[in-house]
Amino acid sequence: MDGVGSFGAGRAGAAFDPISFIQQPQTILRILSWIFSMVVFGSIINEGYVNNGSERLYCVFNKNYDACNYGITIGLIAFFACIFFFILDMKFQQISSVKDRKKAVMLEIGFSGFWTFLWFVGFCFLANQWQRTTPDELPLNQGADAARAAIAFSFFSIFTWAGLTVRAVQKYLLGTDMTLFTTEHMDGNQTQTIQPIQPYPTGPTLETTDTYQSPPFTENLDSNAPTYQVPIY
Repeated sequence: MDGVGSFGAGRAGAAFDPISFIQQPQTILRILSWIFSMVVFGSIINEGYVNNGSERLYCVFNKNYDACNYGITIGLIAFFACIFFFILDMKFQQISSVKDRKKAVMLEIGFSGFWTFLWFVGFCFLANQWQRTTPDELPLNQGADAARAAIAFSFFSIFTWAGLTVRAVQKYLLGTDMTLFTTEHMDGNQTQTIQPIQPYPTGPTLETTDTYQSPPFTENLDSNAPTYQVPIY
């Protein structure tokens, strides 16, 4: 993307460059957040419940179902949110309306900031419940690796989502370059310039000529030709 335009994007309708898009820090953070969220809810769903000598499944986090449900919920929502914002980032440059771009950036700021807070709460909640879990509740350390993975990647998600929030704020602060939304098109280095209209001269600026012009066909008259004389009566 050449230059910086409206809210961090280039000219509306410009061609999409996948190489430069993947190399953007925002895209890298988005992919990492997507992977981290998948690890969190995947670990809890697959190995986050154990049956301690009974048919009933218990949550590995101190048998607190709220801890498991919280981790699964924020992980799943973050997973789908990353997909949504990833597609939005791809289509962002195609949005021609300045107001729509501003709404998209503000939505990203609000969601990313809120989800950073939720990941912080989730990390503290899961870590606290894991500390309270006794070895008797997890025979043979069932689900221990899954619990540690959920806690670790919840911690990592705090920084990735905080980075996404910062990037969104930077896009918002860039503001709008209205020259990217004009209807004029330029080919190469050729630019069309509008010539200013000269005012019609009035008053003393008018130039007048007092030179006398002879009537037509008088220059070719023969000077020796006889002239007609009026008879006298």
